[in-house]
Amino acid sequence: MRRSLERHGQLSAVTAFDEGGRLQLVDGFKRLRASQSLGWEALQVHRVAIDEATATAIIGALHEQRGLTELEEGWIVRALHRDHGLSQGAVAHLLRRHKSWVSRRLLLVEGLDPALQGDVRLGLLSARSAIALAALPRGNQLRAAEVVTARGMTTRQVETLVRRLRELDSDEARDAFLSALPAGIAPSARTEAQPRSEREQLHADIAILMRVGVRLEVRLLEMPVALDSSPLVHDALSALDALLATLRRALGRAAQMQDKLDATVADT
Repeated sequence: MRRSLERHGQLSAVTAFDEGGRLQLVDGFKRLRASQSLGWEALQVHRVAIDEATATAIIGALHEQRGLTELEEGWIVRALHRDHGLSQGAVAHLLRRHKSWVSRRLLLVEGLDPALQGDVRLGLLSARSAIALAALPRGNQLRAAEVVTARGMTTRQVETLVRRLRELDSDEARDAFLSALPAGIAPSARTEAQPRSEREQLHADIAILMRVGVRLEVRLLEMPVALDSSPLVHDALSALDALLATLRRALGRAAQMQDKLDATVADT
């Protein structure tokens, strides 16, 4: 987006609505961030006459094309129902969904422990895994999530784990099962999965790093000034800077080795 703005300028206006004399963005978040990084002082804005509840629904519709998870849909439903005070029927009408769909999404998001919802927002737990864990009683969700993240379980494995836990008839039995799991039988999905080659694993790690890097960049751009003086934030950023410096050196060595290999192949 930044390169596009540099080369072609702003091709389309961002969309915003008026709320108490201030403009609130509905569409164009990437354009706004890219323009700020370029030092632009103004953007073309298309102002629409809508309220905050309608804006929330529009944002959800705009992101629907990338495939919202059921949990993300539930967050939108909860915001409209709880924060904006719309009835479930009004939410269904606004989102063009059936009332039962709204009810299911609301039950899902409100049945999931808030700490796990925070983990999903931070990227520590996949939305699909969180949805599977929501089928457990709240008292068992956090304990099960600890096992999921510690073992790096896939969504299929999480679903298998949840099915086994739901077959048990008490919290004590479920807790005992989870405590014994690392030494017990691993969910079948992992044993069925084909091991990755070194090249495939490298590509997977790079993809993960790219996704996390983009998310971190956005967070740093949006980080309040007050956090800059926080010792914890400063220490974390310093450690990250040192890690990135080491990674840059490793990338340089890998590039040199690849150049030598390419030259050798060319000579032969």
